[in-house]
Amino acid sequence: MRPISFKRHRFPPDIIRHAVWLYFRFTLSFRDVEEMLAQRGIEVSYETIRCWTVKFGPLIARNLKRRRSAPSPRWHLDEVVCNIGGKRMYLWRAVDDEGEVLDVVVQKRRDHDAALKLLKRLLRNQPVKPEVIVTDGLASYGSALRELGLDGVHRPGRLRENNRAENSHLPIRRRERKMQLFKSQSSAQRLLTTHASVYNTFYTQRHLISRDTLRTFRSAANDVWTQASAAA
Repeated sequence: MRPISFKRHRFPPDIIRHAVWLYFRFTLSFRDVEEMLAQRGIEVSYETIRCWTVKFGPLIARNLKRRRSAPSPRWHLDEVVCNIGGKRMYLWRAVDDEGEVLDVVVQKRRDHDAALKLLKRLLRNQPVKPEVIVTDGLASYGSALRELGLDGVHRPGRLRENNRAENSHLPIRRRERKMQLFKSQSSAQRLLTTHASVYNTFYTQRHLISRDTLRTFRSAANDVWTQASAAA
C-alpha cells in the first residue's frame, strides 16, 4: 500500500483525510462538509474540499482496493439510466452476492458494446472467475457473454434474483439527488469509482450481525482507512 504525499498543502493531513472521508462515506455536499469542519473550528472553503476529493479520493480508493479480499464468484449485473450534463447516459454496475461493488462504468449507450466493455473490465480486474452471472432481461448481456464464451454461467431475466444489483443503485441515487445530478461523464466516473471503494470498506449487513460484531467490523474498517490514507 503506497503512502500518500500531502506536501505543499496548508492544512494537516489529518484534516484533509477527514474531509475526504466525510464526503465519500456519507451523503454530504461540499458545503455540508465545510459546515461540519467549521463547527470544529476548522475554516476551509467548500472549493478547497472539492479539490481534496478530486486529488486524494482516487489515491485512497486505489489503496483500499488493494486491501480487499477476493469477491464472491456469483455476480449480479444491472444498468440504470441517469441524466449527466443534460444528456441521457447509463450507469452499468456489477456487484457480488454479498453486495460488494465490483465495478461501475458510465456509458452513453445501452447495447452490446457497452455490456461487453463492462464484462471485459470485470474479467480483467477481478481475481476470481464468475460461476454465475445474474442479469435482467436485457439481450445485450446475452450477446456479450456469448462472445466471451460465458453463456453457460448466465442466468437472465430473473428479477427477484437480481434484487442485489437493483438495490445497489440506491446509495448512488441519493448521492445524485444531493449533487443535483452529475455534471459530466468523467467527473461522475471518478466519483463513483472512489465511492465504490469506500462503500466496500465500510459496508456491513448490520441486520444480520450482533452489535459486538458490528463494532469489530467498524474498527477494522477504520483501521483499513487509516492505513490507506497514511501520509508519506
